[in-house]
Amino acid sequence: MNNENDIEYCYQLKQTTFCKYLLITPNKEIQLSFPQMLELRRKINELTTFNTLNEIINNENFVLLFVADKQHLLYLDISQLLKLKEEIALFFLSFNPVLV
Repeated sequence: MNNENDIEYCYQLKQTTFCKYLLITPNKEIQLSFPQMLELRRKINELTTFNTLNEIINNENFVLLFVADKQHLLYLDISQLLKLKEEIALFFLSFNPVLV
């Protein structure tokens, strides 16, 4: 069992329609609007600063993150948190027009 491969595919983002997104987690799929997507990106960026990561590592080694206007709760360890940050960054950098 390769742990790196499990982390790589545990969180994915997809655009379903115009301004509607889908966050695929190991346990469920979460529908997000564009403002919710921006808020998720803001929270993830805040949690992955150098000082905050050091604080997380020195304390509990995981974070609990509310998503989609506090409708869903995610439990993320450090590797999952960094992978989700990378996935969000790549998602916002790529331009994939949605055909309606």
